[in-house]
Amino acid sequence: MNPNAPLLLALRRLRRHKLAMASAGVLIALIVIVVLAGIIEQALGVDSNDIDLFNRMGAPSSDHLLGTDELGRDVLVRLLYGGRVSLFVGLTAASVAATIGTVVGLVAGYFGGRLDTALMRLTDAVLALPGLPLLIVLAALDLEKLGLPDAIVQSEDVSFFRIVIIVALLGWTTVARLVRGAALSIKEQDFVLAAVGSGGSHSRIMFRHILPNLVSPIIVAVTLAVGNVILLESVLSFLGLGIQPPMASWGNMLTNAQETIWEAPMLAVYPGLFIFVTVISFNFLGDGLQDAFDPKAEY
Repeated sequence: MNPNAPLLLALRRLRRHKLAMASAGVLIALIVIVVLAGIIEQALGVDSNDIDLFNRMGAPSSDHLLGTDELGRDVLVRLLYGGRVSLFVGLTAASVAATIGTVVGLVAGYFGGRLDTALMRLTDAVLALPGLPLLIVLAALDLEKLGLPDAIVQSEDVSFFRIVIIVALLGWTTVARLVRGAALSIKEQDFVLAAVGSGGSHSRIMFRHILPNLVSPIIVAVTLAVGNVILLESVLSFLGLGIQPPMASWGNMLTNAQETIWEAPMLAVYPGLFIFVTVISFNFLGDGLQDAFDPKAEY
């Protein structure tokens, strides 16, 4: 039997999911243009951080295709750089959270007993915490009072890493419970019992025999989580607790736009539309992957 047959079957099912394929195309196009933000910036002959107070909230023109913001900066280029930050935060935080959740769930499901009970009670405790209020409190902590070096506190990237760490520390629980349930079932399969009987070590059995069979649900969980992380980053940045200027993100672009909503409403529409399209695309893609990897789905 071809070992890649389940993956090929899943890809065949995914291709029949029109919304998922359309969403994947949108996301690929979005990722490409935000990665090429610097090249696009040079081609347009603008600077994303160049302030021009004489051209505040300018209308779209040949020089500024989507106009300028409240400080006279090019909106299109800032949207692309903001998308780079928002997407990278979403993908990085979701991946780190999935890694933590996978390790916790795999250990709990494989060993069982008291260790399983302790890890699952820890998971339940984290799940019981009020998510958004806790995120706001953690994001508002003064890093200087935590004793961190000035080089880190004053770094332009500190807000980015702060959000990734906070979201990852609070967002691993769903993956942990998912992996733990799957691991409990897989460890009773004949090929795992054969590996145990042949004297395989715990780490080899977990990561060589059980983990590869958990890749599909983990991918689905990560895909669905990315959209939620982007929304959380946008909320925190909108509240002034996320990505800090001059670094652009869709969330802090919305924050800046709220002061000029009546004079230039499109400054709020553009980042809001990008957030909406990105989040809904990740959700549709996650649904498609979930159906594709479902073993009960029809061929």
